Amino acid sequence: MAPDTVSLRYFLVLAQELNFTRAAARIGIAQPALSARMRRLEAELGTSLLVRNTRSVVLTTAGAALAESAPPALAALDRAWDAARNAGAGELGTLRIGYSLSAGAETAPALVDRLIRSSPGLEVGAVPMATPDITPAVADGRIDAGITRGEQPGRGVRRFLLRRMRIGVQLAQHHPLAGHPEIEIADAAAYPLRLPDRASNPVIHDQLAAIFRDTRPNPRFITPAVSFDMSQQDLRAGLILAPSGETAVITQTAGLTWRPLHGAPTMTFHLVLPREQSPLHHRIRTIAKALVHDLHWLPD
Repeated sequence: MAPDTVSLRYFLVLAQELNFTRAAARIGIAQPALSARMRRLEAELGTSLLVRNTRSVVLTTAGAALAESAPPALAALDRAWDAARNAGAGELGTLRIGYSLSAGAETAPALVDRLIRSSPGLEVGAVPMATPDITPAVADGRIDAGITRGEQPGRGVRRFLLRRMRIGVQLAQHHPLAGHPEIEIADAAAYPLRLPDRASNPVIHDQLAAIFRDTRPNPRFITPAVSFDMSQQDLRAGLILAPSGETAVITQTAGLTWRPLHGAPTMTFHLVLPREQSPLHHRIRTIAKALVHDLHWLPD
């Protein structure tokens, strides 16, 4: 049986001081209590550690061996306790995050960076995923957390609002509407409107389309045959507009600009966590709340 670590730590202080009075004062206990601890420690080990007399303390061969080998053992034990406490606090382990492509412009990188900087013991991996796949992957444990554009449907998860942003349109810098600080919905609807493929994100597709529901004549929606993010030629030519969130300002290519739509609703991004949450999930939630506050993602 290994000795209790308190007595072992007391012994190391005594081995440095080689004086019961000084060692007891340094530890903050009475000298008789220290002497009793040392006798119990020797009894547990079945050997003498100290040679005592009225003036000095000398380590035996066993005592010298213990004084040399105990510090690294205690340091390893301390690391083990720290690892257990950090894991219990959600500050240690591997974190897998899936995010929708639109969240990769700003939202996901900001959260991942904050997680890495605030929890050095976390190994964070983040991968882009098709939006409809994120919630099921969180629910069945394939990933630990997700970031989605729009409140995506699905069971077995909890959703937390991360941010709201204005909806506007991407358009060519030379487009007639680009000179307006805000664009009226009816004015935008006079041009063909490029929407993302509904299969890639039904929630956002329907939200964007609904903005123009009451305009007359009925707007013309276009879904590009190639990737939504790569189809820019018609935009740069000024032939179409692309309804999108404000993060388009960050990702737009040369020749394009973004203007908000007057009276349009906001677009949301959500943190998706499993319904049954571990300390790791609580840690993610705590850090996300601090990030939302610091970056003013949810203004009053």
